[in-house]
Amino acid sequence: MHADMRQPRLLCIGGSTRPGSSSEQALRVSAAAARAAGASIDVIASRDLMLPIYDTETRERSPRAVRLVEAVREADAVIVASPGYHGAISGMIKNALDYIEDLRDAERPYLDGVPVGCVAVAYGWQATVSTLAGLRATVHALRGWPSPLGAAINVSNRVFDENGECVDDQTRFQLETVARQVVAFAERQSPVGLAATGL
Repeated sequence: MHADMRQPRLLCIGGSTRPGSSSEQALRVSAAAARAAGASIDVIASRDLMLPIYDTETRERSPRAVRLVEAVREADAVIVASPGYHGAISGMIKNALDYIEDLRDAERPYLDGVPVGCVAVAYGWQATVSTLAGLRATVHALRGWPSPLGAAINVSNRVFDENGECVDDQTRFQLETVARQVVAFAERQSPVGLAATGL
């Protein structure tokens, strides 16, 4: 990181209604790698993402929803980890992403220009890959930049131990690479980073 560069702010969103789920464990592995790469980390996971169904007919928002939207507004980069439910993004994660609609009139609308690491976790490759494709499509629709590598984590075999540590080298490589990519992109997007490249 350039000596004068502000520490990039990375928001990590993911997990399921079950605390400590495989998708939350994957999210936290990526978060740790991003912290090691120089980012400041904010994690909103598991039951903190159990929000009311996104309602376009009212501006009233729950405290958890307000926290999420403001965290997205302030983030320089985002990582989203979704479990695969019936071959697609879980309803909880999709609903959380729908709240980004509240930023449509913001100075930086939606996720415009924001690097977003996409992580999909499921039992079996079919659900893992289709969930990752759906997640990347949603990020595109929100004007975000999906990381070049999307992490497809098949938990049919044991990849995390009882403490949430990643015990599979391929899985760790994917999760850490996604983290490093979004942090590096966020640094290049910062004013100091752009100046250093002559852009």
